[in-house]
Amino acid sequence: MVTQITGSLVVQTERQALPCDPRNLLRIMPAKGKSRLREPPLLPREAVYCYMQQTETEAKRRAVIVANGGMSADTDLKSLLRVDDLLIAADGGGRYCLQSGCTPQFVIGDFDSLSAAQLDELAAHGAEVLRHPARKDETDLELAVDLAIQKEIREILVLAALGRRWDQTLANLLLLGLPHFATARIRLLDGNQEITLLRPGAENLIRGRRGDTVSLIAVNGDARGVTTNGLEYPLQASSLPFGATLGVSNTLTAAEATVLLESGLLICVVIHNPRRRKK
Repeated sequence: MVTQITGSLVVQTERQALPCDPRNLLRIMPAKGKSRLREPPLLPREAVYCYMQQTETEAKRRAVIVANGGMSADTDLKSLLRVDDLLIAADGGGRYCLQSGCTPQFVIGDFDSLSAAQLDELAAHGAEVLRHPARKDETDLELAVDLAIQKEIREILVLAALGRRWDQTLANLLLLGLPHFATARIRLLDGNQEITLLRPGAENLIRGRRGDTVSLIAVNGDARGVTTNGLEYPLQASSLPFGATLGVSNTLTAAEATVLLESGLLICVVIHNPRRRKK
């Protein structure tokens, strides 16, 4: 089904979720006739990388959004997904879904990066198509995040949001700072790297392994009252000036660290070291 969106707000009724069984995993094949397969379940497997811990008050269901930037070669979309994830393709992100054999519940955008055949294939396998006009005020990724927020999802993973265009990359990074996105924990994932935004008034928990690289970079002015625990170079009620590199290339000294700040915003980049194989 294709829904035409004429305004900036997406208004859709939550669809009934179908029971998921990993044994029912299907790879997308070209549609034949008028058969329609709705929301094939996805094979669950623990994510390859450690992510920042979700607090108990956050909703358990996640949204995974696939954008149209560069997808790291070692990012396995199918392995990353859980059975109850809401998978959203932002325009050209639908290609990655097709390549991975995963059907998104929603495909959203103006569809200048998807061919009509690709869009038809996604729709034929159950994806809800939300079409926006080309002359709009938001990027396709912003529309996708907004859709997840409207569905009251509090944990959002974004793939393929970096790399191809610097303007889009910078916009996607700063998208994390929109005030009405503060209700969700949004992380941009790129291979073994993840990026999130830390806000004041909460204890931010970073999880990984000893030796992982952690960088804290102030945006929107100076970050003040920054206190860290579990990092090689600790901060105690310190300031990280906007534009300075003081917080770059710190290191986890344990499996987790905490970051507190009194004011400002911090971009947090975690680079996870590859797991060493046991001999």
